[in-house]
Amino acid sequence: MESSDALDISSIRSRYARIRGMTKTLAAPLDPEDAALQSMPLASPAKWHLGHTSWFFEAFVLARAPRFEPYDQRYASLFNSYYEAMGPRHPRERRGLLSRPTLAEVLAYRQSVDERMEELFARLAEMGDSRSFLALVRLGLEHEQQHQELLLTDVLHLFSLNPLEPTYRPPQHLSRGGPAPALRWQSHPEGLFETGDRGGDFAYDNERPAHRVHLQAFDIASRLVTNGEYLAFIEDRGYERPELWLSDGFALASAEGWKAPLHWRQRQGQWATFTLRGLLPLAPEAPVTHVSFYEADAFARWYGARLPTEQEWERVASEMPVRGNFLDDGRLLPSVASASSAPSQLFGDTWEWTQSPYVPYPGFRPLPGALGEYNGKFMCNQMVLRGGSCLTPEGHVRPSYRNYFPPSARWQMTGIRLARSS
Repeated sequence: MESSDALDISSIRSRYARIRGMTKTLAAPLDPEDAALQSMPLASPAKWHLGHTSWFFEAFVLARAPRFEPYDQRYASLFNSYYEAMGPRHPRERRGLLSRPTLAEVLAYRQSVDERMEELFARLAEMGDSRSFLALVRLGLEHEQQHQELLLTDVLHLFSLNPLEPTYRPPQHLSRGGPAPALRWQSHPEGLFETGDRGGDFAYDNERPAHRVHLQAFDIASRLVTNGEYLAFIEDRGYERPELWLSDGFALASAEGWKAPLHWRQRQGQWATFTLRGLLPLAPEAPVTHVSFYEADAFARWYGARLPTEQEWERVASEMPVRGNFLDDGRLLPSVASASSAPSQLFGDTWEWTQSPYVPYPGFRPLPGALGEYNGKFMCNQMVLRGGSCLTPEGHVRPSYRNYFPPSARWQMTGIRLARSS
């Protein structure tokens, strides 16, 4: 799962305190009423995220320690997400009906888990072999960082349905940035490329094994597609032209009445977008986000291009430092691209749809036991996204990181980078 250098007790202990503390900080602006609501079956209440990430450590780490006793037997089913091997689960679409446990009770559960984990760290220092425990802790922390982003996108979707238009954080002190640089194409020659995890600090099982692929020559765009460019697609009747769309996508867009990205709104003839900082005027120079794979693919066809494959994207990203606009910057919005001779915005800002289906790599082996359900069983009817977003914790993504969502998903911070065959 990771190198031996990454499994130092002191560093894992410090990382645990920082990441667990960040989740509480992200939930702090929410009232108990906010934290209990579920806006749709795909989203979860903030209270559930707080409980589930604590259950993960209790079920997969603390339960392996001597003299383990669960905090509350009932929480095993309330906060189990999709692990069939771990027993029954409360239905996902009914998480918003859980008025009990209260937010205060969930936070008390969270504190109990943290206290018991601290005791475990102290004992691990005296154990001869603590690697297996520390590897599970590291996996739990990466899992928690995924839920930090989900917590925010779920809150955004929840707040977007409220006619009072509540803000998660106030909009002041946000620099808008200058105009977006012209979109340019960077060429990459045909050749073999090794994709997947090469044994770095940490990787999920779905990033393995590393293997070689043959890539045809391709060009990739220097930046993400902007709101202004996407608005031109809308004004050119992009949502009404079936020749631009995959059949399933056009049927869904027609049935759901899609006319623009999720969270776009027209007020007095002007476009605005609902964000974690409230309703803001649409910034034409900023990256478009909250688009489905179907919308991204249709835009690419309209533009005369296509979406990159995940291997093409990784080929480009593997040569770039993992720097960008992440959650830790506190902006909570995509930033305008900087002028650069190399592709910008590869990391952070928005997750980038690829044209690649989420399937196992040749020789893929899931983790043993219940943890094998973490990624492998979802390798069907999903599309791969790359790069992270402005709501992804810094340090969580890497060039080989494979995110995945159904092609219809719009509530995540998803955007578009174009590619074309040379």
